[in-house]
Amino acid sequence: MTDSVRVTLEGNDDATSVTVYGDEGDVSTDDATFRFSVGDGAETVSGDAAPADETESGAPRHIAPLADVPTDGTLRCEARSGDRGTELILRREGEAVSAWRNSCPHEPEVRLDPGPGAIVRDDRLVCHEHGARFECGDGVCTAGPCRGDALESIAVAVRDGAVYLTDDRFDSCRRLDEATA
Repeated sequence: MTDSVRVTLEGNDDATSVTVYGDEGDVSTDDATFRFSVGDGAETVSGDAAPADETESGAPRHIAPLADVPTDGTLRCEARSGDRGTELILRREGEAVSAWRNSCPHEPEVRLDPGPGAIVRDDRLVCHEHGARFECGDGVCTAGPCRGDALESIAVAVRDGAVYLTDDRFDSCRRLDEATA
């Protein structure tokens, strides 16, 4: 499969949205699993992630220079694990960067940042569809239909003026605002 597909699985207590790049796989929540296979399954998908020993901007876990992460919006990225992609957003506060899954807890298929950057008002991320407001530090919803819920945090770190993915659930990360070759 050359195109990606965004899959959302909703269970009784949880919902998960991922982007899938392979011809087969599964998506799980706490109480449900969706397994799929497209075509005859004869095609093998091989990863094309850069070697782990690459340095600086070529490293698979390098996301962006710190200066590229906005304080008045968000930067969209995609973290990859095998043939699955998870869209995330980053926001900078001074020299610190926070990252979350780009998904509203109220309706997981709704992205907080649909492309041009998430809405930020009074130092809170705002869901453009539901108006929910999330604290930028811990991602807790302080107003709206999912009050008390929190955005799913993705671990990142700032080193030497650059932002790196440190979340062990993922192998690599790429920005979604740059043209891909």
